[in-house]
Amino acid sequence: MHKYKNISTPVIKRLPRYYRFLGELLDKNVTRISSRELSGKMGLTASQIRQDLNCFGGFGQQGYGYSVQSLYNEIGHILGLDHSYHAILIGAGNLGKAVAVHMSFEKRGFKLIGIFDNDPAKIGTTIRNITVNDLDDVESFCSSHHTDVAIFCVPKTAAPAIADRLHGLGIKNYWNFSHYDLSVRYDDIIVENVHLNDSLMILCYKISDANDLPVEES
Repeated sequence: MHKYKNISTPVIKRLPRYYRFLGELLDKNVTRISSRELSGKMGLTASQIRQDLNCFGGFGQQGYGYSVQSLYNEIGHILGLDHSYHAILIGAGNLGKAVAVHMSFEKRGFKLIGIFDNDPAKIGTTIRNITVNDLDDVESFCSSHHTDVAIFCVPKTAAPAIADRLHGLGIKNYWNFSHYDLSVRYDDIIVENVHLNDSLMILCYKISDANDLPVEES
């Protein structure tokens, strides 16, 4: 049982931001920081920061604040970044290629071990020093390579059939760009959905709201 299982989702979602910002402080050779200083730089209240970090134990010292290196290491450990979960990527199109090339998997607790596609033009090409395999070979690959996670960069219409195959192989963890709701199909998996269009629409709303713009009629 995970000792942090009762931590709220909003707190968990703030941890990567703490981790990223603490890393930036380390790059600037900052060794310690108070919750007040941290709040001013991150746009959170000092009380919120203390409450968040107290969920995982006491990291700060009265009159000293937080050791940036220690807090950075602890949050990385809480996030599980000291693991090396083996991941395969399904879909070597523009999005899949961008994910494979630009994500810092090794620094984020993962190791990309395989890439798959069903397009003959992509099979056999190399991305991130990994040869793109035929999707038809995913079962044999997973039988000989322990696989923890599947990354879905496939169209929504293709996702169900591929998910059935991978779920049948015992893969229960997914980073999902497909816009297909895998959690509805299976109740025993862990999914992190990435909806880039949703994020763009939220940005549109924030801009429109800030400028009090009228909605255009079609």
